Amino acid sequence: MSKKLFLLFFSIVAAAFVSCDKMDDVETPVNGNEYLIEAELQFAIPKTVIDLTIAAASAEYEELSAISDLIHSGVDVYKITYKTTFDNNPVVASGVVAIPNVDGEYPVLSYQNGTNTEHNKAPSVDSENQLFKMLKMMGSTGFIISLPDYLGFGESDDMFHPYLHRESTVQTVTDMLEAVREFIDDKEGISLNDDLYLAGYSQGGWATMQVQQAIEADAGFAYNLKASACSAGPYNLTTLNEYVVGLEEYPQPYFLAYIFNSYLKLGLETPVNTVFQAPYADKIETMFDGQTSGADLNAELTTTVSDFFTPEYLSGWNTDENYTPVLDMLHDNSVPAFVPSVPTKLFYGTADTYVPRIVSEEKYDDFIAAGASTNLVQKVPLEGLDHPGGVLPAGVASILWFLEIKNAAI
Repeated sequence: MSKKLFLLFFSIVAAAFVSCDKMDDVETPVNGNEYLIEAELQFAIPKTVIDLTIAAASAEYEELSAISDLIHSGVDVYKITYKTTFDNNPVVASGVVAIPNVDGEYPVLSYQNGTNTEHNKAPSVDSENQLFKMLKMMGSTGFIISLPDYLGFGESDDMFHPYLHRESTVQTVTDMLEAVREFIDDKEGISLNDDLYLAGYSQGGWATMQVQQAIEADAGFAYNLKASACSAGPYNLTTLNEYVVGLEEYPQPYFLAYIFNSYLKLGLETPVNTVFQAPYADKIETMFDGQTSGADLNAELTTTVSDFFTPEYLSGWNTDENYTPVLDMLHDNSVPAFVPSVPTKLFYGTADTYVPRIVSEEKYDDFIAAGASTNLVQKVPLEGLDHPGGVLPAGVASILWFLEIKNAAI
């Protein structure tokens, strides 16, 4: 079965079963918790549809056939709202939690999604996203699935999204994990075993590694981190910047505009017209409205690097003191140096032109040079795959790896 046919089958079957099982605004009010505000049951996915979907998906990804015997339940999918903070102010954030509908004690798998600019594509809003559907279904193999929306989406879509901002990303993801704990504590028959698995792709790969570093540095963190799968993330933003300014063409200019817009709103004082040329400089601070897709944003920009950036920035981004604040912001929001103490895999496409392989390979080399064991930390090149093409293969490989670790401990 071709990938297109699989996705069509997936969409038709999942929509049919899920829509039939949809609930009518069933809400679970929660009182007395520090993080969790409310949990709302969105829909249930029966075991039958999960069985059928995995069988169809196995025609495209043979590795998934190994999951068939590990599916032991359907899943209930909830939207949760929870308390977090941003810039020392309280914020209500949201995300999705998918739990097995069979009583038991389960670990949590937190998946951090990739770059998004549209409010209607957040995990708690977009029920048709193929990757999110697959992830929710993986709760049937014995995980509680956590999918944060990030700030600027879901319940917090009245604020800007602090794109690739380390502090707020870590806070938002870890506070959701605390909210998940409180939610499960209120569920009869379902409990946590405190094990945690982290995964994500692109922005989500970066977010995953940022959260991993923060958790490993916090001896008092409530969960027991078991493994981390970081995929195609811009871990070192300075390296990514150096790569981009050395190109003639960069296919995703909105990534760069998104970063700069975020950092301006976070306090960067470098004038936008000293980094980007007209007419693009005048657009950057207003184009991220939550309604416009990445493709449409790209159409408002240019892929020609020498036309996008000013000559001064291209020649002096790392030497001219006028750009020191930009360099500092990129450095401060790159993943800090650390040595992983849990199994860690870095997945990346060898043909990726959005976040080039050099970023992942450099981070892997940094880990090994700092003393990480090659048995503990591994790089996994996805041969011939570009950035979009690596999303599902990396996700499938991550889940299969987590299942191997989880089931080996039983």
